[in-house]
Amino acid sequence: MADNKTADDEYGVLLYYKYTLIPDLDELFNLYNTNCNSLSLLGRVRLSPNGVNVTIGGKLASLEKHIATMKSNPLFEGTDFKLAACHQPSNDRVAEECGFTSLSIRIVKELVTFGSHPLSNPPEISNVGQHLSAAEFHSVLQNGGQLVEENNPKKLILLDARNLYETRIGKFHTPTVETLDPEIRQYSDLPSWIDNNSEKLKGNCVLMYCTGGIRCEMASAYVRSKGAGFENVFQLYGGIQRYLEQYPDGGFFKGKNFVFDHRVSVGSSDTNVLGSCLLCRSAYDDYTSRSRCSYCRMLVLVCDICREKVYEYVCELCHDNGKRVSLPPSIEKEKSHETSIPTDLQTGVTVHTNQRNGTMSRKLRILCLHGFRQNASGFKGRLASLAKKLKNIAELVFVNAPHELSFVYQPRDQNLDHISVSAEQTSQPPKSCSKKFAWLVDPNFSWKGDVDWKVADGPFDYLQYQQQTQGFDESLEHLKKVYSQEGPFDGILGFSQGAAMAALVCGLRQKLKGEVEFRFVILCSGFAVNMGYEKGSINCPSLHVFGNEKGDDRQITSQTSRDLESLFEEGSRLTIEHEYGHIIPTRSPYIDQMKSFLQRFL
Repeated sequence: MADNKTADDEYGVLLYYKYTLIPDLDELFNLYNTNCNSLSLLGRVRLSPNGVNVTIGGKLASLEKHIATMKSNPLFEGTDFKLAACHQPSNDRVAEECGFTSLSIRIVKELVTFGSHPLSNPPEISNVGQHLSAAEFHSVLQNGGQLVEENNPKKLILLDARNLYETRIGKFHTPTVETLDPEIRQYSDLPSWIDNNSEKLKGNCVLMYCTGGIRCEMASAYVRSKGAGFENVFQLYGGIQRYLEQYPDGGFFKGKNFVFDHRVSVGSSDTNVLGSCLLCRSAYDDYTSRSRCSYCRMLVLVCDICREKVYEYVCELCHDNGKRVSLPPSIEKEKSHETSIPTDLQTGVTVHTNQRNGTMSRKLRILCLHGFRQNASGFKGRLASLAKKLKNIAELVFVNAPHELSFVYQPRDQNLDHISVSAEQTSQPPKSCSKKFAWLVDPNFSWKGDVDWKVADGPFDYLQYQQQTQGFDESLEHLKKVYSQEGPFDGILGFSQGAAMAALVCGLRQKLKGEVEFRFVILCSGFAVNMGYEKGSINCPSLHVFGNEKGDDRQITSQTSRDLESLFEEGSRLTIEHEYGHIIPTRSPYIDQMKSFLQRFL
């Protein structure tokens, strides 16, 4: 049968971006809306005050008309429009996930989300690394020594600015150039990786690449912003896509180029497969099944044979953080009667068989540290309302502090009008009581295992938290053990003394890499304990929740909490002040502000 398909019927995909000042976002939005709809184009259009990022598909003739319209606009002068012919997407999960079943035009703050600190400003885009054409990039990889000699750095470093699931199936490789793969889950993790590995980049020629070039714009500017020793930064203009067009045999690029449209990946004439199945390790590089990690939802490679037997997976990154997949009870009973794939001894990935297609939603795991003379059970009860309102985005995990406290109470006939103490401390104690704990204790603290109540030696001091300065080392070791047994955790929430403990851990965040890792901290009614930090010196995304002057928190004053807040980097902290004293409020607008903060990390 003759093929009656004409050139006008051919389908294609168009990718382009442009960093430039947009004087009127609404006008540009209307232009895209009118043009794309009139040409029946589908895909994603992202507009920001600093430029555009576009991935759209449709008939080639329509895409060419779209390009002509944009080129007539002075805003797009010098834009690299990447147009490729390809097969038309079917209405399947891949097309839906990649946004090729509708047209989505949105105004956003950033074209690509850059930085694990969601509140910090991105680097100046005017400070980007020097662009290299595909031919220049290829020549540098062939003759890296020449570039090094011209710029007088130590050596040439090749830095992949993409995510782990992309580098699994394809990457540049040449024996003469050291290649760094950050193995990140998402692009916003790249700045932290650069910070932690800056010694590998400083003083060298850094050659960066990504899929189409836009991620290298921000990333190269960030590297250069680090100052002396980071001047020699270069990037592949047009990304891997332009390189493969120049070198159809792949050149120095091995494997396939992962793309964010229905094509999924684009290869060269070299048919060698770089990727491998997560479970059986056979050669495999096809992401069309959209298999994902059960915990973080990152794409994983699972071959057709393994996918018929397994329904939950743990990616390399989650596995390295101690995550495992457990068998449901109903499956455990049948385990001996089913054909299963054993645990991989190299990755430790636990797999099991089941015919249902299960999915798991991603939630933030937050480790909660209670206050002085509290316990995990009681704190869990106090935060029941908060846990309920955050149930769709966060899981709260509660643990006891390591220092067990004696049972002490203050008789009611004391003059306690000027302080705020718990009923347990002032009333005749019950016959039995739950154990109470602390993260930090008085320097003279000693506990001999007393099980009976004792009358306090004197009136309770409402400033007693100022004397609780010891016990951090023991508490830190305790947290390390919690992390190894129950981690990983996305964040830490601390209340009162728990907030003081969490703040101390924040100050050691870089030193604790691999032992106590977290992406954010929430400090409620917090205070500082012998921290020795200057204002703005603690680099950790933080949310500070405390009562204002009207709130009358008689245990931790608002100014004390503000003093703690000031120690954190201004660009990465948020503050919620309320009028409800020594609690964590769960009513609007406070709960909405907390949700907004947490959603930045999903």
